Amino acid sequence: MKKMQPLRKLTESKIFWMIMSLLLALALWIYIASLSADEYTRTFRGVPVQLINEDILRSSRNMVITNLDTNSVTITVVGPRRIVSALSADDIVAQVDVSRLSQAAYTSQQYTIVFPDGNASSLTTTYRSPETVNFMVSEQIRKQLQVRGSFEGQTAEGYTAEVPVFEPSVITAYGPEAYLKNVDHAWVTFGANEEVSQTYSVETGFSLQNKDGDELSTTGLTFSSDVVTATLPILSVKEVPLAVNLIDGGGASADNVIVSFDPVSSITLVGDSTLLAGKNKIIVATIDLSTFENSLSDTYTIPLDDGVRNQTGVSEVKVTVEVVGLESKTFTVTEMSCINVTAGYEATIISESINVKLRGPSESINSVQSQNIRAVADLTDYVNSTGTFMPEVKIYVDGYSDVGAIGNNTISIEIQRR
Repeated sequence: MKKMQPLRKLTESKIFWMIMSLLLALALWIYIASLSADEYTRTFRGVPVQLINEDILRSSRNMVITNLDTNSVTITVVGPRRIVSALSADDIVAQVDVSRLSQAAYTSQQYTIVFPDGNASSLTTTYRSPETVNFMVSEQIRKQLQVRGSFEGQTAEGYTAEVPVFEPSVITAYGPEAYLKNVDHAWVTFGANEEVSQTYSVETGFSLQNKDGDELSTTGLTFSSDVVTATLPILSVKEVPLAVNLIDGGGASADNVIVSFDPVSSITLVGDSTLLAGKNKIIVATIDLSTFENSLSDTYTIPLDDGVRNQTGVSEVKVTVEVVGLESKTFTVTEMSCINVTAGYEATIISESINVKLRGPSESINSVQSQNIRAVADLTDYVNSTGTFMPEVKIYVDGYSDVGAIGNNTISIEIQRR
């Protein structure tokens, strides 16, 4: 019993267990170190192939790489277990420097295995498949491509879209002739699921298409611009009626006429919303109702403001104005006079009478007498004139405001110095 006491005291000592722990840790470290130092062999599949210095090949020799036969290789690596076991295929690169190539040709090139920094010296590659990377070195050409495209959304009601505008409108593509020979244009689609009521613009990419509209690959090509600004100009659409400006005369007013238009009585205008906001009618002509008796028909050009387009496609319209509900009658007028005669001059009326056609409601026109009618010539424009003249006269029908003269009427006068 006494012999066990020293042993018990030893196992219960903290110093004893500290020493034991240190010894166990040392043994474990020695074991792990021995394992890490062991050579370990491992095969990596899918190691990516990387071509470097393609920009130097392109800029200094105007050549590019095409038809690369593989994008990855398989290798077997030998090295310390702790290093090899920590690697993955994505950590390793099969690298080919193409800057030294000088001729356009199909070539096979060996690749250099590049490991993560600090590991290369302790690792050895014992197997490669394939052993070389094959590709074509081709001369680079340039081709200008027209930018075309379509808007995939919709315009809001009351608006219309013009042809899309692309900036740049032409893109230069660089690459092997074999890659570019079938490329016809760059194609842009934009505005999907958008409803627009104002000019729409977006920066977007593009695809390549042949003449038939089939999409082509952009692999191996570079471009003067990788993005395009696509703009869809949006204009307002408004239907506007045609109208004439009527000047009352000859006993007729707008209430006494029917105006018709052929082939259309309104047109659809397209333009900026600010231009169309106050556009409620288009005056195609000014018509003096005193210049005709029963009806007038004439063709007029439809006028348009700058910045506004006629979407209807009709540029001329025939206007017919018909007088309704009025009668006309010819009277002989003997009461004639001149006004605004220049001081120092006198005007003598040569005409004894003139025939004047009046128009008005039936009741009024049948009540008018010749003595109600006066013809007055205004000589304001005959300042220093002498001789015989035929000035126009204004016809007054006293007591009948709803009756007026039709057409132009003149009298003969003589002007003399006093």
